[in-house]
Amino acid sequence: MTTKPHDQFAKQFLKELLSPLGEVSTNQEVTDETRFVDVLFSATPNSTVEAETLGLLGRIALLNTALLEPFRNQPSFSEVRNCLQKLFTVIADAQRQANREDTTLAENDLARLWILSPSASKTLLKAFGAKLDLDNWPDGVYFLPQGERGAIVAINKLPSTPDTLWFRLLGRGKVQQQAVSELVALPTENLLRRNVLEIIYRWRISVMAQQELTQDDEELIMNLTQAYEEARAAAVLEGVEQGVQLGQRQVVENLLRVRFGEVDDELSRVVNGLLQLPPEEFTPLCLQLTREELLARFTR
Repeated sequence: MTTKPHDQFAKQFLKELLSPLGEVSTNQEVTDETRFVDVLFSATPNSTVEAETLGLLGRIALLNTALLEPFRNQPSFSEVRNCLQKLFTVIADAQRQANREDTTLAENDLARLWILSPSASKTLLKAFGAKLDLDNWPDGVYFLPQGERGAIVAINKLPSTPDTLWFRLLGRGKVQQQAVSELVALPTENLLRRNVLEIIYRWRISVMAQQELTQDDEELIMNLTQAYEEARAAAVLEGVEQGVQLGQRQVVENLLRVRFGEVDDELSRVVNGLLQLPPEEFTPLCLQLTREELLARFTR
């Protein structure tokens, strides 16, 4: 199953943020016709304090089991219906499990679907009966009819507050760029800042190894550049620089394996030379130079 760069980033990002609060599964297969939930989250006891640091994302996570489906572009009607099918399958599985255990699931304990979209047109919202609940939730969170147990989060409509930062990092254009600036401006000792910057750094290195990027992918790379440069310059925090270097070594070795099948003793000596270059330079060299050219350039 292929993974688009935005999907890869969003799943790693959400998993990192939610892991301290409970169990997170990505690409979780559900029964019925085989489908995969992007991020399936279940909270663990005593996770309230940690959830407060995540603002709106933490509030959503603590409600009940959450299906998080991030989109780089506004989903189509069919994509929304597909998300709802996943939700209903997860609920049906939970109900069957409860029946086997002779227990009862309360309505409020059933899973909820959260579709994370950079925007949501009036046509889309009207088609699925999605409405605001401003007495209880911020602007931008549109709830489907009660029985459907779902919501569409229009990221561009969320207020620009610390509570919504982690969602706005998954937005587009100026929304995402502003969120990146806010992330970089957080205190350097902030643990979430450090972890998210590290994710962006590693993700940027890996995605640059891909030979074909869409315009959407290139926009995402551009929007995250400030965070990438911050992580690269500051090494995120003490001790992480070594981890980043290890991650770069793994990327280089993987690229060489793709090209040549294995990294033997000769190619191992090439790796150290390649690591003296930034990712945007070593990636095309790994993908374009022949074995002989690499050996001649980096084993003199």
